[in-house]
Amino acid sequence: METLNDDCHVLVVSFTGQGNINPCIQFSKNLIKLGVNVTFSTSLTAFNRISNLPTIQGLTFAPFSDGFDGNFKGSTNSFGEFNASFRTHGTEFVTNLVEVRAKQGCPFKRIIYTTLTAWIGLLAKSINVPSTFLWIQPASVLKIYYYFFNGYEDSIKNCSKDQSFKLPGLPLLSRRDFPSIVFNDSNDWTLLAMKEHVELLKSETNQKVLVNTFDALEFDALDVIENVTIFGIGPLIPSAFLDGNDSSDTSFGAKESVIYIAFGSYSQIPNQLMEEIAHGLVLCKRPFLWIIREGANGEKPFEKLSCKEELEELGKTVDWCSQVEVLQHPSLACFLTHCGWNSSMESLASGVPVVACPLWIDQLSNAKLIQDVWKTGVRVNANDEGVIERNEFARCIEIVVKDGEIRKNTKKWRDLAKDATKESGSSNVSLKAYVNEILLGEQIIYKANLCYSESSKMLLHPFGHLRHTMTISTDTCYFINSGIK
Repeated sequence: METLNDDCHVLVVSFTGQGNINPCIQFSKNLIKLGVNVTFSTSLTAFNRISNLPTIQGLTFAPFSDGFDGNFKGSTNSFGEFNASFRTHGTEFVTNLVEVRAKQGCPFKRIIYTTLTAWIGLLAKSINVPSTFLWIQPASVLKIYYYFFNGYEDSIKNCSKDQSFKLPGLPLLSRRDFPSIVFNDSNDWTLLAMKEHVELLKSETNQKVLVNTFDALEFDALDVIENVTIFGIGPLIPSAFLDGNDSSDTSFGAKESVIYIAFGSYSQIPNQLMEEIAHGLVLCKRPFLWIIREGANGEKPFEKLSCKEELEELGKTVDWCSQVEVLQHPSLACFLTHCGWNSSMESLASGVPVVACPLWIDQLSNAKLIQDVWKTGVRVNANDEGVIERNEFARCIEIVVKDGEIRKNTKKWRDLAKDATKESGSSNVSLKAYVNEILLGEQIIYKANLCYSESSKMLLHPFGHLRHTMTISTDTCYFINSGIK
């Protein structure tokens, strides 16, 4: 770990969703290891759900009221109301926080904002504080939104069910592979939030976006698009569950026999879908661990299942677990998931095969990558009425449990994820390059599209793909690929 630099302090602002909070806190930890002080800020709605805030030197917390503070009772369909309040209160709080820090003689070097908080980037611009965008979904999904708002909107929206669509740097996509919100009304708040992100990126020159992915996973998607350079710094997962370098960094049956089922923090599973999943598990006759959360009004969905007794003989249901710990357990056979990006990355980094059952937004695109690009799982198919039947769940579970090629692929990607976070790995080197040049202002000499960082003794490809990365161990280096001495 580097010595903390008193002159380098950044503000990280996150949306309130658990899918945003987890990678942002891990990102903050990674910055601290490189000598950067971090203040992490989001609303009390999120802070009130965190039972054990990490106590780390260099990490401080700055919560603010969003007007609801955990008491928002609306459904996900009315979340635009919450977002508007979150934005109004957050703008006032962050503005005041930045002003106070500046008056104290210790201004923030940079504000780092995340998915669904483009307004923070706009605010930073208006108060003359540099900012960086941390995208916590796949680079492929960022590219889809970028192209959607830059000439492809009508083509994508008018794409028929059976039509395939090709965008630069992305696999062949069908209608069901696009984020669901691109087909929403143009006034949908999530779609407007994505549009705001894209417009902000286009308004600046030489933009650099940090992404929770790694080079080997999304090699083509990490290419530069117009004035935006995208580079992977993930997986943003606690060290103990990834590379094992820090055993203290953990917050957050028979071998390969147990099915794990979880659908994220906010996903509301329709009753019919739950019933079909339940009967699918009964058909499989395999042990399982199923995370089932209470409804908004305290309903207990498990109690309403028609096959409740049969399920109780096979497995266990709980309302919460430490997912990264479960995914690391050797008894796990597969993961039936909604394909949120955190869950997708955690399963990939743990080497666990996936049964993909996406519900909305980026989950549809993530499922496409899992099945057709990385080949670490299979996606369930709905019938002509749009229902995913119990036999389909049972079929897909049996495939991923027994398919040797899928299991082989999961182990390959697990190892590549670990490689990316090693000292000389692509994600670690990308983050070091960002910290050294952008945050610490270190002078880096560029030559032949490479740069040398004195502090890290690393030869780096400056942002983007780190395809030519090597540690400087002697005065003489040979660039094998280019023949330069």
